[in-house]
Amino acid sequence: MLKLLKIVTLAGALAVPAGIAFAENPMVGGAPMYESKNIIENAVNSKDHTTLVAAVKAAGLVETLQGDGPFTVFAPVNSAFEELPAGTVESLLKPENKDQLTKILTCHVVGANALSDAIGKMIADDGGDHPVKTLGGCVLQARMDGDKITLTDENGTVATVTTADVKQSNGVIHVIDKVLLPKM
Repeated sequence: MLKLLKIVTLAGALAVPAGIAFAENPMVGGAPMYESKNIIENAVNSKDHTTLVAAVKAAGLVETLQGDGPFTVFAPVNSAFEELPAGTVESLLKPENKDQLTKILTCHVVGANALSDAIGKMIADDGGDHPVKTLGGCVLQARMDGDKITLTDENGTVATVTTADVKQSNGVIHVIDKVLLPKM
């Protein structure tokens, strides 16, 4: 009887308390995203972000995005890059265009760990339009479109967050459907 009581007590101690949920990170680009890995370690596994990963490598930002952070990365999918004028990506990946590429990429990064609930609250607190200053010096306008967060760049391009809150060891990724550009 004492042995059974110990087993029941141990089982009770290991049980998950009511109300606590363990939400898994969403799959991105067909790959699991692990909260224990950093932004780069996860991004390289997403088949939807091969262009972004190539651009990050060409810009020399791999080490930065593997750093402590925290970072919020608005990560455009491959199809977003394909919407740019023909030859744009190829041109940006050339070594002589590294500064311009770095500027574009850092306009997708914020030096904070901003989950979608926090962004939504900032939008609401600011009357529906919250300015987001990026590490690249761009100011994006965050708004709500129904239950989705949108970001408008300085040229009027609107990107929608299609997958939010992909937690990383050094921040969070929000997958977006457009490439955001600095003022042209």
